[in-house]
Amino acid sequence: MKNKKVLLTILILAISVVMMTGCGSEEDTSHLTTINFVLEWAPNTNHTGVYVALARGYYEAAGLDVRVLTPPETGATALVASGRAEFGVSFQEAFGVELTLAEPMPLTAVAAIISHNNSGIISMRERGIDDFSMLEGMTYASWQAPGELEILRQTMTDAGGDFNQLLTVPAPATDAIAMIRTGLVDAVWVYEGWDVIAARIAGVDYNFIRFAEASPVLDFYTPFIVVNNDFKESYPEIVRAFIQATAAGYQFAIENPREAAQILLDAVPELPADLIFASQEFLAGEYAGADGRWGFFDEARWTAFFDWMYEQEIIPTPLGSNGFTNEFL
Repeated sequence: MKNKKVLLTILILAISVVMMTGCGSEEDTSHLTTINFVLEWAPNTNHTGVYVALARGYYEAAGLDVRVLTPPETGATALVASGRAEFGVSFQEAFGVELTLAEPMPLTAVAAIISHNNSGIISMRERGIDDFSMLEGMTYASWQAPGELEILRQTMTDAGGDFNQLLTVPAPATDAIAMIRTGLVDAVWVYEGWDVIAARIAGVDYNFIRFAEASPVLDFYTPFIVVNNDFKESYPEIVRAFIQATAAGYQFAIENPREAAQILLDAVPELPADLIFASQEFLAGEYAGADGRWGFFDEARWTAFFDWMYEQEIIPTPLGSNGFTNEFL
């Protein structure tokens, strides 16, 4: 039912565009509103719904000319906060810090790309790290992200381990599987929907433990779509059109993972096809919540993680339920 409502909204928007623009050429996009959407990383299956919405014409039907940008060195959120992009991708552990800066970033989370946190720690099975207490005495490759080590401290302590016995080193590379296979480090923070599947495809004998399964407060949102606040307040109808067209893209990916994977590969052919197809099959069951709705934030879960960040002194002031909205879904 939700999918039918979304598609009906897209159809209504499409009719509106035709009525406003007449019978111009299909190649004429002068009537469309340009939207810049900046990724948090290189294109991958987290972003499939956006590429589906592009390829299947959902954005154009909504009156939008969406352009996907790769992030600059300063990151996706900085570009959106500056007004040089309208939308971007973020994740809650970094977002809490960005909202509590001396000059808070003017951003709002408007759609959860994945409903639950599927990140955790991967290691070679021979290292015996089958729960977080077993990280004692191990070497961990740190990405030096906001709150990262506090998350490890929480999970190790909850499991009866001593966080002070974990040796952390800067991550020497971006290939997590290569790092653990070559013995550069014992453990790396990864996402099940990408690196764990890559390990499985490569025949790696690994262990993987999820943060959210070890400590419910760590079932935070990662990743999600953010919007520039000035743009949101000035053009709410455009924000709604973008989010609902994007929702239709992700709903298609949920229902048609192989076809959606091929759309992503057509757009970014340098991606490894075997990983994309396998990752897409996995994420088809991860995008939406238990109620089958894509994009919605649970206020209790959102607030619990921000409260935890404040209690751990990762952020200087409490945020409570601030920073997100479901109004455009």
